[in-house]
Amino acid sequence: EEFETVSEEITPEEVVPKPEKKGVFSAFRKKRVESAGISEEGFESVEKEEYVGVEFKPLGENFEEIEVYPIIEPYAYVRILYNKKEHTRFYEVVEPSLTEKEKEMLGVIENAFIKSLGVSVEELDEEPVKHLREAMNDIIKAYSLPIPREAEDKTFYFIKRDMLGFGKIDVLTNDPNIEDISCNGPGIPLYIYHRRYESMETNIVYEDAASLESYVIRLAQRCGKHISTSTPLIDSTLMDGSRIVMTLGKEVSTKGSTFTIRKFREDPLTPTDLVTFKTVSPLMLAYIWLAVQYGMSMLFVGGTASGKTTTLNAISLFISPQMKIVSIEETRELNLPHPNWIPGCTREGFGGEAVGGKLVGEVNMYDLLKASLRERPEYIIVGEIRGSEAYVLFQAMATGHTTFSTMHADSVPGLIHRLENKPVDIPRVMIPSLDAVCIQIQTRVGGRRVRRMKQIVEIIGLDPHSKELLTNEVFRWAPALDDFEFSGKSYVLEKIMIKANIRKDEVMNELKRRQAILEWMVSKGVRKHADVARIIAEYQTRPQEVLERVKEEMGEKGMM
Repeated sequence: EEFETVSEEITPEEVVPKPEKKGVFSAFRKKRVESAGISEEGFESVEKEEYVGVEFKPLGENFEEIEVYPIIEPYAYVRILYNKKEHTRFYEVVEPSLTEKEKEMLGVIENAFIKSLGVSVEELDEEPVKHLREAMNDIIKAYSLPIPREAEDKTFYFIKRDMLGFGKIDVLTNDPNIEDISCNGPGIPLYIYHRRYESMETNIVYEDAASLESYVIRLAQRCGKHISTSTPLIDSTLMDGSRIVMTLGKEVSTKGSTFTIRKFREDPLTPTDLVTFKTVSPLMLAYIWLAVQYGMSMLFVGGTASGKTTTLNAISLFISPQMKIVSIEETRELNLPHPNWIPGCTREGFGGEAVGGKLVGEVNMYDLLKASLRERPEYIIVGEIRGSEAYVLFQAMATGHTTFSTMHADSVPGLIHRLENKPVDIPRVMIPSLDAVCIQIQTRVGGRRVRRMKQIVEIIGLDPHSKELLTNEVFRWAPALDDFEFSGKSYVLEKIMIKANIRKDEVMNELKRRQAILEWMVSKGVRKHADVARIIAEYQTRPQEVLERVKEEMGEKGMM
């Protein structure tokens, strides 16, 4: 309505001639742009100012530079510092400085975009960066604004950062070394978790409550969610797949608005990465590979940030490409290359309370899991079990469906306790439907924080007299050696022998062959999703050809 009103007021004399190259804003009208505060005089003064690029400020005597690396060259860099006085590391984002005139110009152009573009730049179907650049060029050309090329490129960096990226934290979201980003309130520096340097304070701060609240609302809108004082807590997924939890104001967080982003890896970890990082041994992965192929149900358990979902995502590559998979999550974290995969996500309700205490339109994990059983999947993957959906999951196991999931627990007794008590409430007699439990931990080795698969424990059954759960530990991590031990006894392998109608020596030889293939992939640096999946799929259809390549490059010794 505002646009139509302004358009009607414009007379033909006021229309600015179109520039030669037509872009998103090629029909800008002078009155409209001037109403946004743009003046030629303001832009002319920019040309006279010296261009200010990226500058690394001199370090104080208490700081020592550890590393500098680029994020978006030549405009964004990261400098890791060591505070010798406090013995802490510091994460410094280094971007170009803006003069006062450049700041004013940036605000004016962004304001013009917001007032003149009918849709969000993010909603443009194709090449939003190109459209954004054309838009800025149209404004500059329409007024013959004499902006130096360096200042123009730098201005566009900030426009793109603020309108297409994540604003102040855009460098953090683009740094592949960062796992988590935490904002604990206004006036408090943001903290990040770095893959090499662990938890660090940054030089990014939202100075006041209003700016942080505005930013949190914008983040919620990007997720397609609504956050307000009535619903001040949101758990969702960003468009790049990163998981985010937000709070608004002081309704549920006394310090004010907060957000935490758990970044999504564009290049997910694969089984070979798990071996390289020593999260698991090649023999353990070979065991899991066999278990996945022959339909053994498994739970991956551990504490927060122990790598449960990462491992679950990685071992899913062992599933044959043609198999039908249904995954169920509250917030999307799994990323599978399989074409026959249905990824399901829960949905919040949007109306009044319906029968059963649910909101109208709400679709929870229990609903999705029940529906998945009618879709005839070969594999069901549940992101995390917390409540009543666990009962349906164990029912699926009992009826022959292969299922994988994660759960918070630090041991098998802890897992059983959680399964048997509310809100999960699984009868003990159903637990033996589960074949194996993989327990992961986050610990320290040589001063570094690492992830290790502490145990693989098989669920054998129930003692007929005591009704105690019978288990068998197949693999164990030895902290003193930082190595993994194999007990030599496996009931899962015995089940596979019966299923495949093979002898014990044959199944052990198959275990060794798969171990050799994994070691060969690690030695060759094969780690990308598509490459690992291709070799695994090839081994299932043409095993001899893959084994010949492995034997040729690793020799007979590598096959033993």
